[in-house]
Amino acid sequence: MTLEQNWNRIRETVSRAGHCAIASIDEHGAPTIAPIGTVFLRDDTTGFYFDQYAQALGRNLDRDPRVCLMAVDGRPLYWFRSLLTARFPSPPGVRLYGTAGPARPATEDEMRQVRARVRIPVRLKGGALLWSDFSQVRDITFTDYRPVRYPHMMSHLWQ
Repeated sequence: MTLEQNWNRIRETVSRAGHCAIASIDEHGAPTIAPIGTVFLRDDTTGFYFDQYAQALGRNLDRDPRVCLMAVDGRPLYWFRSLLTARFPSPPGVRLYGTAGPARPATEDEMRQVRARVRIPVRLKGGALLWSDFSQVRDITFTDYRPVRYPHMMSHLWQ
């Protein structure tokens, strides 16, 4: 199945993961990866993330916009149940491939989405320091995907 045909399942998988990792290529041609907790996927095989702290990622993308985003469901209860039943109830993870655009000011709708995601932790001292100053985003256009696969426990997933 194509990226478009699986997009809803991909969006659900990324949403459950919470935090993602975005891989890029540094100035020496070496792969590097950055954890990003503010990735949002749209309806149309695109997404965006808030480009606040990952300065090295931004520099890499300005030079080479290719990315691989990986999202894995890390909830302990999800894994416990899956291991107990020997079956994943939903995809455990996905890799998305695409290109990132230049940094730009976030729209009001994008700001609303990130405020909704951090509404509880931003009330804490550390949360306020980390998540109260978002303003820039980068769009990502995805062109392909690969499920995170574990043999035997997920033959019923990803056609």
